Amino acid sequence: MSASLEQRLSRRVRQIKISATKEMPMIAARVGGCVSLGQGIPSFMTPPHVVDAVCQALREDPSAGKYSLQPGLPELREAAAELLRAEKDLPADPEREVAITVGGMEGLLCAMLTLIGPGDEVIVPEPFYPSHVEQVLLAEGAPVFAPLRRSDWGLDVDAVAACITPRTKAIIVSSPHNPTGAVFAKADLLRLAALALEHEIFVICDDTYDALTYDGPDHPDGAFSLMRVPELRHLLVGVFSFSKRFALTGWRVGFVWAQEPLLDQMLKIHDAAAICAPTPAQIAALASLTGPQDVFAAMRVELEQRRNLICARLTAMGGCFSFVRPRGAFYVMAKAEFPTAAGAVADSRELALRLIHEARVITIPGGAFGPGGDGHLRLSFGGAGAEIESACDRLAAWASQL
Repeated sequence: MSASLEQRLSRRVRQIKISATKEMPMIAARVGGCVSLGQGIPSFMTPPHVVDAVCQALREDPSAGKYSLQPGLPELREAAAELLRAEKDLPADPEREVAITVGGMEGLLCAMLTLIGPGDEVIVPEPFYPSHVEQVLLAEGAPVFAPLRRSDWGLDVDAVAACITPRTKAIIVSSPHNPTGAVFAKADLLRLAALALEHEIFVICDDTYDALTYDGPDHPDGAFSLMRVPELRHLLVGVFSFSKRFALTGWRVGFVWAQEPLLDQMLKIHDAAAICAPTPAQIAALASLTGPQDVFAAMRVELEQRRNLICARLTAMGGCFSFVRPRGAFYVMAKAEFPTAAGAVADSRELALRLIHEARVITIPGGAFGPGGDGHLRLSFGGAGAEIESACDRLAAWASQL
């Protein structure tokens, strides 16, 4: 880019960047022959009953290819509200408190641009999901990083409290967590809720991975959501996605919940940015919520098996990687423990690039997720078991040469 063009661009676009989760696959595509433990895409096809519902609607319903109402199809909002009532004990009003968005990402952006302005601070637990930080910057706010506990990637509420200033406007919470796969403890989340209430801080709950937890339904803490705390709801925005839970990543559909006065303001952003979510995608989301659920339960079981597989393979590499076993999402933050001899790497980006060029394996450098991630690689186990096996074979062979 020429210096003259860069000077003419807005400050907001100059201070954001493409995330490493997109950059590494792009580099690998130029190299060729790579297998991926990189981008967070579950391998599952769109379920047949969802495909059938969309095809039937496109053939038979003239409105299926047109704009929907700006907040979304009424029947989809009702189904989303029912999901919140059943899973979050949240008596959601589908007419006034639920809106369908272009994926969870647009829902997050609507919340961010509604709540955050120049100079507002947003507390982001770190390691972080890079798009959270880029959206804060896009809103011309200032991200403030609160380190997670390094021992288990748990939420450190004392670290959050230490970040609060008179300029603090919001905190972002994501559990199960991307990139670490941690599931935050209920006790820590309740302490965070009390802190938010004390200081009147908004909480943006990114519940993208809320259905993807492992080790059994009765595991302590489960995937507790702050949406379950009634006293906090006037300060809450809940963001949900159909991408991971329902294998609809390419359909770009999600939804948000907020109390009516706040949602009304968020809908201004939604209207200016997108008008409405794509109607065929909304039909797919409705079929996912109201159709057979056994296929989605089977997906979660398969992801747990893939979690077990990648953890076993990493352990078998003889101390090349250390990691905290993830309890949710489909990511492992693996710390490189290679010997500091010839072939050792200086940082996580250098390591990820070497793995692409030398091992033909796509990983995401942990440093892209904040200081706590440096020295780590984020590995996704969203891919099929054969791809995980192939990638781990290549990693083990490459590491054995160091």
